[in-house]
Amino acid sequence: MMALSPFHLAIPVDNLSECRHFYTEVLNFEEGRSSSHWVDYNFFGHQLVIHYKEKEADQNIINVVDGKDVPVPHFGVVLDWDVFHDFAELLKSKSIEFVIEPYIRFEGQVGEQATMFFKDPSGNALEFKSFKDKSQLFAK
Repeated sequence: MMALSPFHLAIPVDNLSECRHFYTEVLNFEEGRSSSHWVDYNFFGHQLVIHYKEKEADQNIINVVDGKDVPVPHFGVVLDWDVFHDFAELLKSKSIEFVIEPYIRFEGQVGEQATMFFKDPSGNALEFKSFKDKSQLFAK
């Protein structure tokens, strides 16, 4: 049987302070990395991220992370390091149009990770990521 890979889900919120209180104080989720625009949470061993977004009709929501325009919402799976890189090569061989090409985010910092984004035919954004050290998944 395969080991469970934790999922990553990012969702928009229109009041970061209120939602931060809800996830931290009401639900008692452990907070991880954060900025003035987003907060990571340990969601039963999976990674849930709340991103601030004003309410509007625009469906093309982005939040800048590590200098890249990250689509929100997006979802995916945290893969083993070698599996991530093999998968990235497969996607490249299939001429997948990446929203964010595979690269190393937060290089040399806490939470260093490989990541990539692309959309399905319906426009749903997917992120696949990997950590050389899986203990860094929720590190601050």
